[in-house]
Amino acid sequence: MKNTLSSIEVCAGAGGQALGLEQAGFDHNALVEIDQHACQTLRLNRPDWKVVEGDLREFSGKPYAGVDLVAGGVPCPPFSKAGKQLGANDERDLFPEAVRLVDESRPQAVMLENVRGFLDAAFIDYRSSLKRQLGKLGYEAEWRLLNASHFGVPQLRPRVIIVAVRKDLSDNFRWPEELHHNPPTVGQTLKDLMEANGWPGASAWAQRADDIAPTIVGGSKKHGGPDLGPTRARKAWETLGVNGKTIAEEAPAPDFVGMPRLTVRMVARIQGFPDDWQFFGKKTNAYRQVGNAFPPPVAAAVAKQLSLAITSRKIYAVA
Repeated sequence: MKNTLSSIEVCAGAGGQALGLEQAGFDHNALVEIDQHACQTLRLNRPDWKVVEGDLREFSGKPYAGVDLVAGGVPCPPFSKAGKQLGANDERDLFPEAVRLVDESRPQAVMLENVRGFLDAAFIDYRSSLKRQLGKLGYEAEWRLLNASHFGVPQLRPRVIIVAVRKDLSDNFRWPEELHHNPPTVGQTLKDLMEANGWPGASAWAQRADDIAPTIVGGSKKHGGPDLGPTRARKAWETLGVNGKTIAEEAPAPDFVGMPRLTVRMVARIQGFPDDWQFFGKKTNAYRQVGNAFPPPVAAAVAKQLSLAITSRKIYAVA
């Protein structure tokens, strides 16, 4: 059964946001992604999705005029504290391309995700400019810092969500309510996966891993293979009984002794992906896709509110 609302998504990655949008009632008219492994992941899980593999700068939104939603997770390095925070001076800044697509397709609403650094004082002029540009196109833009753990995801992962709703619909949008209870701990989340190969230490490990995870860090193509982040992040993982120096191929064996590593599947579950979501490629490429993903539960929560804002207008129009 097809959903009733339509979307195009840019910088779709491995499908975290796309999956959340699907859960919120959006069909994907197109998903634009430049990484070949991520494109294969999208095709592997949803063969019916139209995946456009290539540079966003070469993608036109004109054929999708009238789509309900333009969404995406434009690259975060221009605003990340882990980088040089060059903003508009970074060649990877794709916010201008996202605005161009909004202009070309004129959706009912826009939903873009980025890192917490986007809210730094250094980018106040950038944020003001973005809001003005969207305002000239007829949208009321606002943003909020949402923490994935407030939506049931067992890790911190603060992310900025930028929402722009057509001005005649903007009064209908409400940010999603956060859960009133803590998410499951790392131990509760991963115990069954840790004991999958018969490791007798899984129960004791799960009791030690009694907190939510640090923010999962996306593997960088510039800095070698997959790991759970820099020294500070690895130390945080060590307090949970996890060796964060590398990613394991499989769960601990029955005779395993020591501090276990996480598998790609384990990290994906911590990101909020369902277990049946597959990742194309070998360990390093698969981990990069997972590490850079937008947790589906957070995407779904915001998208459901956008769906309500959009459909309320359609209901009024019919009435």
